[in-house]
Amino acid sequence: MSTLEIKDLHVSIETEQGVKKQILKGVSLTINTGETHAIMGPNGSGKSTLASTIAGHPRYIVDSGSITLDGEDVLSMSVDERARAGLFLAMQYPVEVPGVTMTNFLRTAKTALDGEAPSLRHWTKDVKAAMSQLRIDADFASRNVNEGFSGGEKKRVEILQLELFRPKFAILDETDSGLDVDALKVVSEGVNREHSKGEMGTLLITHYTRILRYIKPDFVHVFVDGRIAEQGGPELADRLEEEGYDRFTGANATAATATANALKA
Repeated sequence: MSTLEIKDLHVSIETEQGVKKQILKGVSLTINTGETHAIMGPNGSGKSTLASTIAGHPRYIVDSGSITLDGEDVLSMSVDERARAGLFLAMQYPVEVPGVTMTNFLRTAKTALDGEAPSLRHWTKDVKAAMSQLRIDADFASRNVNEGFSGGEKKRVEILQLELFRPKFAILDETDSGLDVDALKVVSEGVNREHSKGEMGTLLITHYTRILRYIKPDFVHVFVDGRIAEQGGPELADRLEEEGYDRFTGANATAATATANALKA
C-alpha cells in the first residue's frame, strides 16, 4: 500500500497586481491506494489549487506544510519526478499540443515514466484496447494531442492516459465538467477499471454529485475558503446535493471555519 499525505498545507499565488494571495489555509489529508476521496465545495474554495500544488504547477507558492508520498518529500521533486513517483493529474482544462501526435505522445510519456520503452507489439495492443473501451475513434491516434477535440473527447483522452500510465495516485480535477451523460459513464468506467485493480488511490474534485453515482467515494471532504470544513462518508455528498453549500458561505462561513479548525486540531 502507498500513502499520499498532506499536512497543514498553506499555499499562495501572486496576483496580476503583484500581491500575494493565500488560497490554501492549512489543509491536511491522507489518501491510501485503494481509496477514493471526493473533494467538493463552492467555486474559489481552493480545490483546483490543491490539485495543481500536488502536481507541481509553478504558479502556486507553498508557504508551509508538507506533501509526502510513501515518506518521500513531494515538494522537493520536479514535475517529471512527481510523475515518475506515481502522481497523475487529469486536468480540468486539457491543453492542445500542436505538432505532437497522440501515438508519439503516449509512447514517449510511458517510456519516460518507466525508464524504458514498452514492447511495441504489446503497447499497440494495450492502446487499441483502452481506446476502444473509452469509445475513442482509432483515427485519434494519428491526430495531434487534443487539437480540435471536443471537451468530452479531451476528458476521455485524460482517462486514456490514466489507464495506460497506471499511477499510484490519480488527481481528477473536475473531470466531469462539460460531459454529457453518456461521456460521463464512459469516463467513470475507465476510472473504475483502473481503481478496481487496488493499486491506485483517487482524489476526485467535483462540484456536483452526479459523477459520484458512478465513482463511489469512500470519503467526502468539503472545501470552504481554503480549508476542509467538513468530512465524512458518501452520505455527506447526498446531504450536499439536498442542501447545497449555503450553510458554508456568507453568514454561515464563520461556523464552517470553526469546524475546519476543530478538524485540524
